[in-house]
Amino acid sequence: MDTPPVNSMGEKDSCQPQQQGEKNFELPTQIRQHPQESPTEILELRVSPDPASQILENPQETEKLAAELEKDSAKSRGSASAMSEPLQASDLWYCPDGSFVKKIVVRGHGLDKPKLGSRCRVQASGFPLGSGLPEGWTELTVGLGPWREETWGELIEKCLESMCQGEEAELQLPGRSGLPVRLTLASFTQGRDSWELEDTEKEALAREERARGTELFRAGNPEGAARCYARALRLLLTLPPPGPPERTVLHANLAACQLLLGQPHLAAQSCDRVLEREPGHIKALYRRGVAQAALGNLEKAMTDLKKVLAVDPKNRAAQEELGKVIIQGKKQDAGLAQGLRKMFG
Repeated sequence: MDTPPVNSMGEKDSCQPQQQGEKNFELPTQIRQHPQESPTEILELRVSPDPASQILENPQETEKLAAELEKDSAKSRGSASAMSEPLQASDLWYCPDGSFVKKIVVRGHGLDKPKLGSRCRVQASGFPLGSGLPEGWTELTVGLGPWREETWGELIEKCLESMCQGEEAELQLPGRSGLPVRLTLASFTQGRDSWELEDTEKEALAREERARGTELFRAGNPEGAARCYARALRLLLTLPPPGPPERTVLHANLAACQLLLGQPHLAAQSCDRVLEREPGHIKALYRRGVAQAALGNLEKAMTDLKKVLAVDPKNRAAQEELGKVIIQGKKQDAGLAQGLRKMFG
């Protein structure tokens, strides 16, 4: 997938921070217009669900993070310009999806925040080895570039979109112990909100994300692929109904990723979105059957898998999965019968 030119994440940039007033965002020239083509879906899912490492998103745990930030801030690497006044509620920002809590260490200035296409000069410190982020100053472009595919990429992008110029912040994740990581936003160029994009621009960006997602899936990276598919869907969901046919493909592919990531409940929901538009979508029926089986809903699983075999009797993946479901059902029946005998015997 072609991506707009951005500075390499590993390159140390010694130039002076860019001013916020610069207007260097030229999205139309950065988007490669793909010819219209029929949507392509990833191959039939044949791998058993195997949870991959991923960022925990649990809103119920975010209340604990404020206390952890207070406790850890004394141990973290301080800044000479850090605030001396007590921590206030306004200095904490809870990511809406519960993935992290941000503590503002140094307040920025102005009201503007990075948007799609903003080139941000940032400094990251304290991130674990293997995160793909360099220590020191680097330049990241919101919404564009391969840096977003790294493990911490999506989280950093969410944080940057909440920061003002000159702001320094600490991030704490649910379930992660130790010192919080730190992110500083020195400057950024002007960008645009997604609603400011033309429909053709949104569709072009979504095609780029979908193509990159399929590459990552085939390379064995379902987590990165899921992020790409989700970003493409967010762009297309803002288009007038019924929306382009790519939405169906993206939901079906996202379901495959979610199964591999051990998220059968999300996979079933993604398949529901597909089947609302195409009730006979074979791959969505199969993947929803696999998801329902993983959730223990054996009757629903058998219903979906039998629908697949009614249309495609030679579908070996559906045959194998249905056989597993039948065996699992017999074991459940045997266990129930044994329990009844003990109860009334």
